Amino acid sequence: MNPPSKKSESHLYVWNTRNSERVSLAYTPDSVWRNRCEFLSGRDAIVQFLTGKWVKELDYHLIKELWTFGDNRIAVRFAYEWHDDAGNWFRSYGNENWEFDEHGFMRWRIASINDLPIQQSDRKYHWILGHRPEDHPGLSDLNL
Repeated sequence: MNPPSKKSESHLYVWNTRNSERVSLAYTPDSVWRNRCEFLSGRDAIVQFLTGKWVKELDYHLIKELWTFGDNRIAVRFAYEWHDDAGNWFRSYGNENWEFDEHGFMRWRIASINDLPIQQSDRKYHWILGHRPEDHPGLSDLNL
């Protein structure tokens, strides 16, 4: 088994930029996704999907944690916090399965996600929007 590539490690941080174009560059041009009950294919569809996601999911803060890896596949678990335009806060929990091509780009992403309504006072992610600080606790540290 090979360890996760540097490309996949940096991918974990790019999502917090909420820059759809930048995030899409970690994927193959014909990448296939299942995100909840939505199915999409290709970078253009990824950009469109993420742009809509981050219009709805405001102040998005994400933490991912490697679960396991083998050959060209990785499984991660994650949780992210966000609020809607009415000020309702959520923590979304999930798992993703990733498959990479021979160049380290993700060609297949399967995401299963559940949303838990939370009070603003229950939030655990308090960094300034963007890259999660190195000293911020991870999912296991937060018992998530």
